[in-house]
Amino acid sequence: MRVGIPGVSSSLSSQRLKGIYKDQFEVLERHTQWGLDLLERYVKFVKERTEVEQAYAKQLRNLVKKYLPKRPAKDDPESRFSQQQSFVQILQEVNDFAGQRELVAENLSVRVCLELTKYSQEMKQERKMHFQEGRRAQQQLENGFKQLENSKRKFERDCREAEKAAQTAERLDQDINATKADVEKAKQQAHLRSHMAEESKNEYAAQLQRFNRDQAHFYFSQMPQIFDKLQDMDERRAIRLGAGYGLLSEAELEVVPIIAKCLEGMKVAAHAVDPKNDSQVLIELHKSGFARPGDVEFEDFSQPMNRAPSDSSLGTPSEGRPELRGPGRSRAKRWPFGKKNKTVVTEDFSHLPPEQQRKRLQQQLEERNRELQKEVDQREALKKMKDVYEKTPQMGDPASLEPQITETLGNIERLKLEVQKYEAWLAEAESRVLSNRGDSLSRHARPPDPPTSAPPDNSSNSGSQDTKESSEEPPSEESQETPIYTEFDEDFEEEATSPIGHCVAIYHFEGSSEGTISMAEGEDLSLMEEDKGDGWTRVRRKEGGEGYVPTSYLRVTLN
Repeated sequence: MRVGIPGVSSSLSSQRLKGIYKDQFEVLERHTQWGLDLLERYVKFVKERTEVEQAYAKQLRNLVKKYLPKRPAKDDPESRFSQQQSFVQILQEVNDFAGQRELVAENLSVRVCLELTKYSQEMKQERKMHFQEGRRAQQQLENGFKQLENSKRKFERDCREAEKAAQTAERLDQDINATKADVEKAKQQAHLRSHMAEESKNEYAAQLQRFNRDQAHFYFSQMPQIFDKLQDMDERRAIRLGAGYGLLSEAELEVVPIIAKCLEGMKVAAHAVDPKNDSQVLIELHKSGFARPGDVEFEDFSQPMNRAPSDSSLGTPSEGRPELRGPGRSRAKRWPFGKKNKTVVTEDFSHLPPEQQRKRLQQQLEERNRELQKEVDQREALKKMKDVYEKTPQMGDPASLEPQITETLGNIERLKLEVQKYEAWLAEAESRVLSNRGDSLSRHARPPDPPTSAPPDNSSNSGSQDTKESSEEPPSEESQETPIYTEFDEDFEEEATSPIGHCVAIYHFEGSSEGTISMAEGEDLSLMEEDKGDGWTRVRRKEGGEGYVPTSYLRVTLN
């Protein structure tokens, strides 16, 4: 960038010298101004880029907020489905992605916009200082040239006056009519003018020498130094601008690993969708625990005088005598097809199906236990604080804690009563579920034969004895034990020797109903049959014995 100033010969005019300097100075002025303008344009570009990033991130966050579930996960049954969980995970990853876009905008704003704006202001001040220095040097040189021109004109004028005075003195000296006084006066005037011309000459020479020295200093020392400073300033500006260009890509590269993790998280969420598990979750959420309805009985109206419940039922095999059912059994509620009446919500959740009632009561019991433990902890803390106040009165008044302690004790008593109440309701609900399960098993499928003999079903025997008294042709023992679903029994026997997984008992269970089996907490069991949607799972104990236990009491692992 340095502008070389050619050697100036004495024949060049001052105007030409001035023109050469002015042209080069204006070139530098235009170029440095263009560099600063480019710096400001880049800062403006990055600023608008950050606004785009911030708007993009804001829109992504609003989109995520729009589609995130409104209810907490613990209160939202849909949150248990893998499809919903994957969708929520994708939304969270998109939210994290939006955060990275905000980070890019923040880095660009701080490291590019603010820094380069500050640097641009410094460059403007430095540029202004250098050009002011150059203009002062130019002004000084112009002033010196003006002084040189003035001394030159004075020397020229004095020379003309001296020559004119000399000619006048010579003419009077030759004029015979001129007086001696006039001649002397003319000679003195000529001598004075000649002396003044000599002084003007010396002054002009000195001024010329001084101007040439200043001019040489200006063109060969002062201006090159100013040009060097401008060159250094412009090169530093270009280096800083190039670094600013690099920051644009560095801001993106810094967030690439996190963005890659976000994308990988979305991929993992897509692969986490498990249709089989979702089906099991749906079954678990909505299984009712109701006993399966019995067969619809046939009522014989062909004997109007001796109308009695029919001795046979639809769907029973033709061989052997069908089981006689009492008149009360024909009026059993067939819950899958029953008309739904308006539900009245009760505190013990008795309006819900048995299995759902048990789950809700279990949830309420756990919540009450947590609240009770919280109140107990608070009571202990208040007691410790009271002891501290009693030992150190300056820390506080022990009497001020009495209202809180009294309130906490009241809450504890209230919660204990509620816990007892929910425990009683839960016990009733579990017995109801077990009872329904036993009825379902006795009606539809023969319980599996365990290695050790199971207790006989007294209820079915007593029912058949009652039927014998009112029936003309009592059914035989063979017909009573004949399974209704023969195909189911055949599959049952085939699968009895082939475990499909293993499970661990989470709670102790006492199997007192027909078809159930007892298990101890922590006991390892073989999984023989999965839950069919009624809340029961068939297992086999290691020491022998096979039967049904509540699914919710197990931690199951399939082969």
